[in-house]
Amino acid sequence: MQAALTLLLVCGVAVSSAQPGDPSLDSAWEDWKTLHGKQYTEEDSEGYRRQVWEENLRFIEQHNLEHSQGKHSYTLGMNHFGDLTQQEVTEMMTGFSPDDALEDTPVSNWTGSSQCPPRELDWRNKGYVTGVKNQGSCGSCWAFSATGALEGQYFKKTGKLVSLSEQNLVDCTKNVKYGNHGCKGGYMCRAFDFVRDNKGIALNKSYPYTAKDNKRCKTKIGKKATTCKGYKMVPRGNERALRDALVAIGPISVALDASRRTFHYYRSGIYFDRKCSKSSNHAVLAVGYGISFTHSGNKRPNKYWILKNSWGHNWGDNGYIQLAREYGNHCGIAQYAVYPLL
Repeated sequence: MQAALTLLLVCGVAVSSAQPGDPSLDSAWEDWKTLHGKQYTEEDSEGYRRQVWEENLRFIEQHNLEHSQGKHSYTLGMNHFGDLTQQEVTEMMTGFSPDDALEDTPVSNWTGSSQCPPRELDWRNKGYVTGVKNQGSCGSCWAFSATGALEGQYFKKTGKLVSLSEQNLVDCTKNVKYGNHGCKGGYMCRAFDFVRDNKGIALNKSYPYTAKDNKRCKTKIGKKATTCKGYKMVPRGNERALRDALVAIGPISVALDASRRTFHYYRSGIYFDRKCSKSSNHAVLAVGYGISFTHSGNKRPNKYWILKNSWGHNWGDNGYIQLAREYGNHCGIAQYAVYPLL
C-alpha cells in the first residue's frame, strides 16, 4: 500500500511539473527566451522554468497594480532572472561575506562630518563612476563593489577614469591570508588589503573578467593601475555618517540585504520593502543620494541612496537602484560602509 502511494505521489509530481503554461503567455515566453538567450536541454526542464517564470510574472504584475493604487513607492519589471526562484537568485547573485576576524582588528574609522551637505549628490555626473558591469553567475559582488570604490578614488586623485579588474581580486584573494572565496563570496576590506600588499591592481583589459574561479592568480598582468594604503570604515549603522562620507570622499562600498524578490525585479522608484532585513548579503556601490517630491505622506519614503549594482544593464534602472534613505537603516545599507585610502 505504501509503495503504491509513493508511486502515485511521484507520478503526481511528474504530471504537475509537466503541466503546460498559460497559452496566452506563449508569445511572451518565447520573446523572453529569445531576448535573454535562454535554452533548455529537456522538455521537463523548460516546463518547470516556464512555471517559475509565470509565477514571477504574476508577482510583478500584482505589485505594479498595487503601485498604481499608491501602495508602493517603486515598480518591478521582468528581467533575466525570470526563470529562477527567489532562493536561486539569492544564492547565485549575492556573495557579500564579512570577515568576523576583522571585528577585533583596530581599523581607522571615518570621523568627519559635513556642516552643509548638498540636498542631492550624484558622483556619476562628476566622472567618478565607470559603466555598469555584470558579475554573471558568480558571487563576486564584493569585488565589483571594491573596484568601484577604487575607480572613484583613482579618478579623484588623477582625473582619469579606468576600469579595474574584478577577476584580479577574485583569483588572488582566495587564500588563508585574505580569506575570500572567489565566486562563493568575499569582503571588500580583504580586497583593499590585497591591493595594498600587491602594490596595485590590474586593469580590466589586461586581466579580463571570466565570472568563474580561475585556478591560479596571474602575476604577470602588465602595468598596475593603482594601489591603496588601506581603508576606513564608516561608523556602523549611521546613515548620516554615510552621507557625509559620500560628500567628502566619493563613491563608497556598501552592503545590504538583497534576498527579497522585490529587489530581484526592481525597476524604478524608491525601493522600500518592510520585510527587508539588516542582514547584509550583497555588496554594491553607493554613488550618491537624492530626494523625491513625487510621493506624499509621512509613511512614504522620499529620500534615497543611489546604488550601482553589478547585475548588468537589464536589471533595475539601467543597473542602478534608489534605496530608501534615512528610513531606519533600510536593508542594512549603513552596516558595512567602507572606502579605500589612496
